[in-house]
Amino acid sequence: MTAPNRATLWARTLVDELAAGGLEAVCLAPGSRSTPLTVAFAEHPEVETYSHLDERSAAFFALGRARRIGEPTALVCTSGTAAANFHPAVIEASQARVPLLVLTADRPPELRDSGANQTVDQVKLYGDAVRWYAELPVPEPDERALRSLRTTAARALARTSGTPTPAGPVHLNCPFRKPLEPTPVPNAVPAALEDTLAGRGRDGPFVRVSAGETTSPADSRAPERIARALEDAARPLIVAGPADPPIGEPETSAVVEVATAVGAPVFADPLSTLRFGPHLEWTAEDEPVVYGGYDAYVEAVPDPDVVVRFGASPTSKPLRCALQDADCRQFLVDPAGEWREATFTATDLVVSEPTPLFEAVSSELEVETARKSVERDWLETLAAAEAHHWDLCRTTRSRSSLESASFEGAILATVLEHAPDPSTVFVSNSMPIRDADRFGEPRDADLTVLANRGASGIDGIVSTALGAGSATDDPLVAVTGDLALYHDSNGLLALERCGVDATIVLLDNDGGGIFHKLPIESFDPPFTEQFRTPHGLEFDSLGELYGFDVRHVDPVEFEDAYRESLAASGTQLLLVSFDAEASHRQREALEERVLEAVRDLVSNRDLE
Repeated sequence: MTAPNRATLWARTLVDELAAGGLEAVCLAPGSRSTPLTVAFAEHPEVETYSHLDERSAAFFALGRARRIGEPTALVCTSGTAAANFHPAVIEASQARVPLLVLTADRPPELRDSGANQTVDQVKLYGDAVRWYAELPVPEPDERALRSLRTTAARALARTSGTPTPAGPVHLNCPFRKPLEPTPVPNAVPAALEDTLAGRGRDGPFVRVSAGETTSPADSRAPERIARALEDAARPLIVAGPADPPIGEPETSAVVEVATAVGAPVFADPLSTLRFGPHLEWTAEDEPVVYGGYDAYVEAVPDPDVVVRFGASPTSKPLRCALQDADCRQFLVDPAGEWREATFTATDLVVSEPTPLFEAVSSELEVETARKSVERDWLETLAAAEAHHWDLCRTTRSRSSLESASFEGAILATVLEHAPDPSTVFVSNSMPIRDADRFGEPRDADLTVLANRGASGIDGIVSTALGAGSATDDPLVAVTGDLALYHDSNGLLALERCGVDATIVLLDNDGGGIFHKLPIESFDPPFTEQFRTPHGLEFDSLGELYGFDVRHVDPVEFEDAYRESLAASGTQLLLVSFDAEASHRQREALEERVLEAVRDLVSNRDLE
């Protein structure tokens, strides 16, 4: 392989090393200064390319793909504001520990601070939002410089995946001088370098980085301490927060084994690996082990006396508040040793991956001792509260119930109940993820439920969902609100350009429905115009613009329409309209009915 000029040689070397290190996909946004990188990626047979016209959509698409499989996806853009449009996705990737490799093309140093067109300061552009930053040299046809380039590429790829810090984004700023295209320049590249494509001289990657993993607790006594605490607990509780990529790691069996052994309920976030999955099959006949309805009743049940929690902060605010108020020992488990508990009430920080920790705890447990300590009335109350919540939800969303016509939560319940096994379900922020948390009943099905909960924004929702869908052959369901769809409607272009099909469920309540949950609702004005912000937009034209079917669906007929879409080929958007205030009042009424029933249970059992 030959290189006609220095920029081409440099880009081919960089891309070749990234591919040798295991990079499989890149999202490319068009631009001039990034031409060497774009051409090198497009020509490389081992890297799949996704072309995006919009940098923000490209970045969120890459984020979704990397989040779904836990493997880094690369991003390429030209210089200037193009790089700034990556920033929201970089922030989300950092907060959510998603591996992302950001390659921003740049002008050479002599053009900076000179008024040169499309030149901005890109040095450390993303600040502390990246795990590592490196400024690449301007391309030079020098053996040592090219070895340095390969080494930097290997290090950057490793840092995205969590060596030694948590997984997250890495930024390489890549300055290029013209010519940028693969135009031949006589004597620009010595023949010796051409013959070896930058002198790799080694099989496989130039540098192999051995990723370190916290496969056992840093403190070897931690499993014993947790085991003893669980054995002595009358009300032990395990909390599984949103999972870090890669999604679907085999932590479920180890956690459920410990929970079953000691009689500890598992409050499983819908974004964890425990709310849904085959592990529910072998726990279903007994008392529930995995609970999903706690958001509705946790404030009415007595506090636990020992808590073991892992994953990111739970979606449920009532659960977070209950854990804050619980005066007990709380073990916070995190493989990176970071503090992901904003109420600052946890008592122990355990640095470990959840699976090896729970396996070690299991081997330390005295099961008979633990079982004797558990307060049966507390467990039975929780089981009864869980059952009552789901019974009430099923009654409310039944086809004969008029309540379902004004209740957005019924849509999320149906989406999760009937999503294909297996499938990927991506849920927007604001009310959709909260409704998925409260109304997504645990199910024996291989559902990968995702959301952008790192920074919890509504930007890039469509693109992230489609990126996640591109990573596997599983069916994709995306649930979004109207404002989130408006924010990222241009991301729909990826349906055709990137070959992704989806069932898109649009909950249209004409504005920011979540603000009905806040005290500002009582102050109108300015509530309606400045917070709820009704927009009056019609979304039908999006189907015509991007080539998919749009179907207006009555809430009581949603299940049939949803099933039809899942069975159909291509992409369909199911638009379900709601009155945001009426829907929120329905949530409040359901919550009060559950809380009243659970308070009666607690009172009748004389639980404190």
